[in-house]
Amino acid sequence: LLEKMADVSLKEAAIIVVVVAACYWNSLFCGFVFDDVSAILDNKDLHPSTPLKNLFQNDFWGTPMSEERSHKSYRPLTVLTFRLNYLFSELNAVSYHFLNLVFHVVVCVVFLKVCKLFLDNRSSVVASLLFAVHPIHTEAVTGVVGRAELLSSIFFLAAFLSYTKSKGPDNTIVWTPIAVTVVLVAVATLCKEQGITVVGICCVYEVFIAQGYTLPVLLDTAIQILRGKGSIPFSMLQTLLKLIVLMFSTLLLVVIRVQVIQSQLPVFTRFDNPAAVSPSPARQLTFNYLLPVNAWLLLNPSELCCDWTMGTIPLVESLLDIRNVATLTFFCFLGSLIVFSVRYPGDSSKTVLMALCLIVLPFIPASNLFFPVGFVVAERVLYVPSMGFCILVAHGWKKLSNKSVLRKISWVCLAAVLFTHALKTLHRNWDWESEYTLFMSALKVNKNNAKLWNNVGHALENEKNFERALQFFIQATQVQPDDIGAHMNVGRTYKNLNKTKEAEESYMIAKSLMPQIIPGKKYAARVAPNHLNVYINLANLIRTNESRLEEADQLYRQAISMRPDFKQAYISRGELLLKMNKPLKAKEAYLRALELDRTNADLWYNLAIVYIELKDPTEALKNFNRALELNPTHKLALFNSALLMQESGDARLRPEAKQRLLHYVKEEPQDANGYFNLGMLAMDDKKDMEAEAWMKKAISLQPNFRSALFNLALLYSQTAKELMALPVLEDLLRYYPDHTKGLILKGDILMNQKKDIVGAKMCFEKILQLDPNNVQGKHNLCVVYFEERDLIKAEKCLVETLALAPHEEYIQRHLNIVRSKIASQSSLPADGTATSAAEEKKNSLENLKEVKNEQKTTQTTVENNKGHSKNKKRTEKNTKDKETPKKSTKEIKDIEKKRVAALKRLEEIERILNGE
Repeated sequence: LLEKMADVSLKEAAIIVVVVAACYWNSLFCGFVFDDVSAILDNKDLHPSTPLKNLFQNDFWGTPMSEERSHKSYRPLTVLTFRLNYLFSELNAVSYHFLNLVFHVVVCVVFLKVCKLFLDNRSSVVASLLFAVHPIHTEAVTGVVGRAELLSSIFFLAAFLSYTKSKGPDNTIVWTPIAVTVVLVAVATLCKEQGITVVGICCVYEVFIAQGYTLPVLLDTAIQILRGKGSIPFSMLQTLLKLIVLMFSTLLLVVIRVQVIQSQLPVFTRFDNPAAVSPSPARQLTFNYLLPVNAWLLLNPSELCCDWTMGTIPLVESLLDIRNVATLTFFCFLGSLIVFSVRYPGDSSKTVLMALCLIVLPFIPASNLFFPVGFVVAERVLYVPSMGFCILVAHGWKKLSNKSVLRKISWVCLAAVLFTHALKTLHRNWDWESEYTLFMSALKVNKNNAKLWNNVGHALENEKNFERALQFFIQATQVQPDDIGAHMNVGRTYKNLNKTKEAEESYMIAKSLMPQIIPGKKYAARVAPNHLNVYINLANLIRTNESRLEEADQLYRQAISMRPDFKQAYISRGELLLKMNKPLKAKEAYLRALELDRTNADLWYNLAIVYIELKDPTEALKNFNRALELNPTHKLALFNSALLMQESGDARLRPEAKQRLLHYVKEEPQDANGYFNLGMLAMDDKKDMEAEAWMKKAISLQPNFRSALFNLALLYSQTAKELMALPVLEDLLRYYPDHTKGLILKGDILMNQKKDIVGAKMCFEKILQLDPNNVQGKHNLCVVYFEERDLIKAEKCLVETLALAPHEEYIQRHLNIVRSKIASQSSLPADGTATSAAEEKKNSLENLKEVKNEQKTTQTTVENNKGHSKNKKRTEKNTKDKETPKKSTKEIKDIEKKRVAALKRLEEIERILNGE
């Protein structure tokens, strides 16, 4: 390529670089907009974790080529450059725009080299500069997805330049440039489909430029041969041989391309290209009228629009339509240029012919002549055709500037065109700054395109401005009343505004516009597959009502009956079946979805949740692991698999659980749940200082984190730091005044450590206000009465407690002790023996408190909020506190030892009180 560019001087290249930089510097400040969202932000093929082979199995948007919803746009080399961008800067839009700018510079320089084949040096520079600044290119250069045009153009032009070297001395054939041309054509086609059209340009070049034939000469030769008056000249045989090689290689590329799309055309709707589904003659008249529309955009790029679909250009439905005059004028002008270029010899006709080839041939794939495309007009597809236009303009300017009368005015006009085009390009770049600015600029040009109203609504919706978004969505339904997507957008926005009734009405309108379901027949209508989401959205809306779950399920089944390969319907139905407590059916739904897509990490995650519901943690963990194999950063799989390992009680799994939680907090550093569960793991491993640090981190992120506050207080109480637990418990009870366990723990610490009997009594009384049947709170209040030396009240309290828990031996024993004490006091004389009784009471009380503390250890359990989400997108892991009494085997044995020791001390107290 560098050799081919050798004729371009450094000064000329520098001028092009400066001009392009001046026109496109502000494109570096633009984000990802419009089609960039699907091709860049939502395309998993850019991620390093995705196998490279996927680039050659999926379309430009990351959709498998085998799926009907695929656009069949096969551009793996362009996606590869996106992947390289992602590798170096991930989703930093600046690097993507900068690389586009560099590619545009390269195209301009290579185009200059091509121009020098047909124009003089000065005119070539003019053509190249006009191409560099033309505003029609903003969509291809400033829009990141336009890189397909840029890359394809580089190899397109390189292939043509290579072919021009295929003619040797004495008209011999040089095969190496031809072989290089075939390879470059294949590469150009892998960047964008129109790359293959360069073969047609090479053929025209060979016949009319390299060999110098004109149409009259060719016709005369053919007539002579048919009459038997002559033979085919040797030079013509060589030309035929070269053309056969070119055509055969092209045919091979076409066959491969057809195999790649599996002989299926993409599915487009009448909204994408209304003329494609229109009857004759409207279809032919409209398609022909679109040609002068595109030509006008090249000639006068004053009103540019990012989307020309739907109602932008009304159908030409009658021969009497005034717009047919424009079509007729265009074809007359084009025909006259073609006749001039092929009929007459000379450099001028050759220049015009090559310009026309560059205009016409690369545009054929987008012309709807051979197959329908998914747009009406697209400015980016004019990138290569504009090269021919620029050559024509430069050639015409040269003719004018050579005339002394018009020389000055031609230079003034050229300067004005270049300057105004450059300003327009610079200004147009700002429209691509954000989706809102882009679509608002489009609405200024065209208000009859419902898609534009929808897209402005989407931009506002992304900013959570639902009220304004709703206005644009409603306007879209008014512009195009049968637009299913617009009604779906209205329904979704009403839902976001919590207007469920209006949302359901809008979804029902959208549903009524769908084709009627024919039982037993697959859905084959040409409707955008995403329109089937109306069933999903409507079902998701009504399933919030517990009484309408069956109705929601029916909608999911309707969607599946229309498209048995509708993966999202199986996923959503699986979630609903789990909600309906039908885990076996949910399992079937997810397994069916996995048949359609085994590389979807979310599906494996959801299947793991099903196995948790089926009480099969082993299989659940296997599926979590499969999800993480496909997506090592799957946050929910990391979190919930770590919890599953933790809950298993298997100490061997704790290190892996910790690693997954550490990975999770790296991905979600602001989620307190990750730090809390790291703290719980540390508590299980008896790493008290580490547990304390994790709990404090969780609380710093979420000061009202109920479980973290309680377990930090419990950790302090279990490590002889009871006084440090008190401020934590104060915070807990400030947020949750009815937290029973917190009140019990606080009461214990106040009574045992602070000797604050009044404070402890208030805690236990508060518990009984909340739950009069709370055995632990009632028993502890009895101990308070004993501490206050009110034995009669203590006895009555213990009798009531025993009635609540008649099988608890420790309550009965404590009651016996109190009664023995009452009996011993009533039999003692009022003398010095009273002191002995008081001391005995004190000892008895200390032992009672010790026993109570042991009872507290067994009753007060670690509070946790472990939970598994069944919803793969909306998980709330800290909204519920689950009191899980699970303990490790070692902890249970320690508790039992303490209980036995406490009971032995209790027996000793009883023997003393009984006078044994």
